[in-house]
Order: sequence, then C-alpha cells, then structure tokens
Amino acid sequence: MPPSLRSQFPVLERVAYLNTGSVGPVPRAATKAAKAELQTALEEGRGGAAQFERIEQLVDELRGRVAGLLNCWPQEVALTGATTDGVNSVLWGLDLRDGDEVLTSDEEHPGLLAPLAALRERRGARVRVVPFAELPGEVTSATRLVACSHVSWHTGRVMDTAALAGCGAAVLLDGAQGLGAIPVDVRELGCDFYAASGQKWLCGPIGSGYLYVRGERIEGLAPAAPGYQTLSDSTRPLDLPLKDGAARFDGGLPPSHHSAWALASLDVLEGEGMERLLERGPASAERLAGLLAARGLTVAPRGASTLVSWEAADSEAESRRLLEEGLLVRHLPGTPYVRASVGAWTSDQELERLAETAASN
Repeated sequence: MPPSLRSQFPVLERVAYLNTGSVGPVPRAATKAAKAELQTALEEGRGGAAQFERIEQLVDELRGRVAGLLNCWPQEVALTGATTDGVNSVLWGLDLRDGDEVLTSDEEHPGLLAPLAALRERRGARVRVVPFAELPGEVTSATRLVACSHVSWHTGRVMDTAALAGCGAAVLLDGAQGLGAIPVDVRELGCDFYAASGQKWLCGPIGSGYLYVRGERIEGLAPAAPGYQTLSDSTRPLDLPLKDGAARFDGGLPPSHHSAWALASLDVLEGEGMERLLERGPASAERLAGLLAARGLTVAPRGASTLVSWEAADSEAESRRLLEEGLLVRHLPGTPYVRASVGAWTSDQELERLAETAASN
C-alpha cells in the first residue's frame, strides 16, 4: 500500500475508511482544487464569458479523462449526476414498449430497481428478476434489455459479462462498484451502456456520475431529459437540434468546483498508477475475506472485486459497533450482511484489525 497515497486522505488518520462503496474518501488535492474554483467565483462572479469558458474547459477535460478509464471515445461519455441518472437515461431513452422484457438480477441496487419499476408501471415493460449467477443463461429471444450490476453491491460478485456479450439483447451495466474499483474496459465487456458513479471509487463529489453509450447506440437513444445542454443550437430549441455524441445525454452543466474536484481526485489516483491501484484493492479484499472466514465468520460468495460482505445477527448494530472501534463499514438493509469496501489505500493492519474486531462480537 503506497504511503504517499494514504497521506492524501486525512480521514485515514482518524478511522479505517471501509465504506467507499457508498461514498469515497476526499483527497487533500480535491478540496484545494474545489476551493480555488469557488474563490474565483466569489471574487470574479459566475456569469461572464470567461467563467462559462472555464466550465466548458473542465467538462471537456473530465469527459476525456473518464473516457480513458473506460477505454472508449470521449464522444461516447455523458456526464451525469449519479449512476441512477445514467440508468434512467438508458431506460427512458430506449423505445421500450408494452410487453418488452427487461432482465435483471436479485442483487440489484434500488437505484436500478426503482427506475425499472417505473418503466414497468408507466410503459408496461415486463421486468423479470433471476438469480445473479444465473442471469446470462436466462436471456431469451424475448429479452430486449439486460440491466444488471457489473459488480454486486450485496456480495461483491462479478457478473459474467463474457457470457452476456453478443446475447442478442442490449446490455446496460450498473458500474457503481466497478469504475475505479476494478479494471473496466467497455470494449472487452461488450456492453452497450455503462452507468457509473463519480463519488465512490473515483473519490469525486456527490452529484457526479458517468454514462458510456456505445457509439452505434447514440442515435437510437432519445435524451430522457432534454434541456439547454442537450442542444447544439440553443436558438432553435423547438427543433431539438441535438449535440453530437453522448454529450446530448449530459445531466446539465456541472459546476466548475465539482469538475475541478473530480479531476484532482483522478490526478491523485492516477499519480500512484491506476493499474497498480486496481490490482491492490481487489487483492486486499480477497485477503480480508480469508481473514474473516478463518475466524469463523460466514462470508458471502464473492468475485474479484473490492467488496467483502459477511453475516451478522444484527448487521445494523454490528456496523455501529465497528464504527465505535474506528472501523467505518456499512450494513446492507434487507440482508444479513455487513459490508467492507476495501480500497488501495487500506492498510494490511486495518484489514487484520477489522477481522479481529468482527470476530470478537
């Protein structure tokens, strides 16, 4: 674990931060970058041409940086406010009709399931839920869309995306626990859409997210929430001239301090070598799973991810107890699980302390 990386996160001096799966820690550089943008707005205002040019400059840079992480073209990336924003963009942008089947799994986040429920209620789409591990084999000729997690937020299991590629249905992956946590290459995944968060494993601001739309799919996806930022020509809004590329799906204009924060966090992570960090996080999580199991705790079946879940008699009470011991984890409502999110910044000593403390209850 790189000491230089840990030093970037002051919160680690106070607590073992093991809840990045909800929201990531904030690096020093991010607060400095955000403060600089806010100070400029305070002193120079926010309504001049120079200010808007600055916002657009940051947006373009961020889109390009995220495209690099996803291994796609910048024109295939939309900037959203959350993973769920990307999910909604796809569900409402596709021409799904009465009776069309959407296949999903039994380990999905409410941020995916609630939009699916609304699609079922408002458009009559048929939502079919199957076990996570069995999902690829459940695709049929009636399936119009597969909408599921790349990494299960419950257990840390990883979807068999190779089996989904070329399944005949469009594929939307919820990448909230993927991007920034494990290697993500949308070309290799073979998905049509990949919705991800900025505030989790990329340590960006709450209210940031990203949506990959495969180039061939852009024209066939209608903007779900068209507005000023959707238009290529704002003088003809009733003609709805759309921007080229996935920018037509952007969720409004991100404030400059949000974009600067997101970019600064990427600088911190990439400065340590993103490939190395994406190896260390899952390897450390695997070690934690072994430590917990060796102490008699029941660890949920998992994959090569950064999430480790284990059973507790009262998961909510257990997460509170662990926090009192300086270990920030979370309980998963409706399940028996306590979940730890293991980042590349997590030390071996923190893993051992968590396993010992969890087993002492």
